[in-house]
Amino acid sequence: MPRLRLALSQANPLVGDFDGNIEKIVAAAHEAWNRGSDLLLTGEMAVSGYPIEDLAAQPSFLRAARSAVDALPARLVAEGLGDLVVIVGHPDGPFEPRLLGTSNAPTAIAQNCASVIQGGAIRARYVKHHLPNYSVFDEYRIFVPGDELLVLRIGRNGAAGVDVAVIICEDLWRDGGPVARVLDADAGLLLVLNASPYERDKDEVRLPLVTRRATETDTIVAYVNIVGGQDDLVFDGDSVVVDGDGTILGRAPQFVEHLLVVDVDPAPAGNGDLPANVTRVAVTARSDDPGQLAKDVAVLPDDREQLWNALVLGLRDYVRKNGFRSVILGLSGGIDSSVCAAIAADALGAENVYGISMPSQWSSEGSRTDADDLAERIGLHYSVEAIADLVSPVETQLKLDGVAAENLQARIRGIILMARSNMDGHLVLTTGNKTELAVGYSTIYGDSAGGFAPIKDVPKMLVWELATWRNEHAAANGETPPIPENSITKPPSAELRPDQTDQDTLPPYELLDDILEAYVSKRLGREDIIALGIDRATVEFVCKLVDRSEWKRRQGAIGPKVSGMAFGRDRRLPITSRPAG
Repeated sequence: MPRLRLALSQANPLVGDFDGNIEKIVAAAHEAWNRGSDLLLTGEMAVSGYPIEDLAAQPSFLRAARSAVDALPARLVAEGLGDLVVIVGHPDGPFEPRLLGTSNAPTAIAQNCASVIQGGAIRARYVKHHLPNYSVFDEYRIFVPGDELLVLRIGRNGAAGVDVAVIICEDLWRDGGPVARVLDADAGLLLVLNASPYERDKDEVRLPLVTRRATETDTIVAYVNIVGGQDDLVFDGDSVVVDGDGTILGRAPQFVEHLLVVDVDPAPAGNGDLPANVTRVAVTARSDDPGQLAKDVAVLPDDREQLWNALVLGLRDYVRKNGFRSVILGLSGGIDSSVCAAIAADALGAENVYGISMPSQWSSEGSRTDADDLAERIGLHYSVEAIADLVSPVETQLKLDGVAAENLQARIRGIILMARSNMDGHLVLTTGNKTELAVGYSTIYGDSAGGFAPIKDVPKMLVWELATWRNEHAAANGETPPIPENSITKPPSAELRPDQTDQDTLPPYELLDDILEAYVSKRLGREDIIALGIDRATVEFVCKLVDRSEWKRRQGAIGPKVSGMAFGRDRRLPITSRPAG
């Protein structure tokens, strides 16, 4: 037999939209069948979307998921797709609560599953074994693990065919468990359903892992990932098929929906006995010859373009999946708001981006003209709301000066943006970067006001790098660079007092980002950072700013996670504490 044609559905599901997600699966099944595929594989939890978080604890949600899956076999038959082997990811339940130790606390009632459908029936079901409990994942708390490997024996025209193992995401990443049984089961092909979020440089880990597992298990590995933004997560797709020699047989592009169709030639099924905890189920490949297939191997862009695309997709999906039509943001003429405006225009179209310049008595003429220039380059909706007449009566009545007066300006700007949001239905974007969030360099209820923070996980130095890349990318494509050069080159300033710059109160950003990388991302202590050769006073100052700003970060808007250590789910620290060093 052994040649099989696989179709990997790299789709963008919406959590809880069972009807819409099923329609995507059926549409993929039609395309897969029309292109001669024997088998269609979806991403992890494609029926429900991912992550479902504590929806996994709601029996009604689980019953709705089960109903959607139970109805799919008949739907596929009615659509003329009954002979196609379809493997879909979904939650299942509710089951009897699992008890942890002797606490008697009821916990998980759901399982993370993959169901195999053919001929109008669910032929088999696999349950995810390894449940991640780190970073953004808390599956151990919400799912009950499985303990068996599923192997499909796919035959054609009476021939024995090929043994195909099925696992889910974390099962591939961990040694032991199902992946350790794949070699013993003598499978020729390993199918992996995934919901693996994007992080910078993750491909340097993910692809080598897939290749290593292909070698270890002596199989061809087909790895399908979901794509799209879900709250603060971005899934990049990048589905891939790799053989045991490390050759990439097919690869889907990042950050877009795609049906990756690949011909594979796995080893034929053997006659050995099945090892313990392995279930084998027979299914049938199509009998016709689908003909030749062109190779589909996407080439990944450079790291900066990948990061930009992740930020664009994260914003686009947050806006669209939550029912907004447009966004609004303050335009200061500075680098952060300029980059956010460019991301928003790429995500939604300039016609759906509204920018407001809100100059104060301390705003420089250069900042005003840079904001004007940005709006013209991008083509977004643009207006000017001077804030002096709004600031003055409050400042006078409350007799404010110093930092209180400076923060008032930012809070008046926040009021203007939120008022426009209320009036016109825009989603307010807050434009702070990761460096500012780390050290608390923002005004709570002021410039931090908003519903989404596009560059929340992007350090300041990388913001500049992205701005330069985006302009170069535009120029290379014969387009107008969106970000004014002056916004990139001028010293950054909040402009809340005369002649203010960020470096009045902060170390140079090159040094600051290095300290934050060590303290936040690498979790080094103060003494460890000082041992790297950085001045003690500077380290103590920066770390103190980070520690005392936790309360601000807890109240901030979410934004796309693009690093291995983002503020939020990745880094959970107490607000009230006395750091040990």
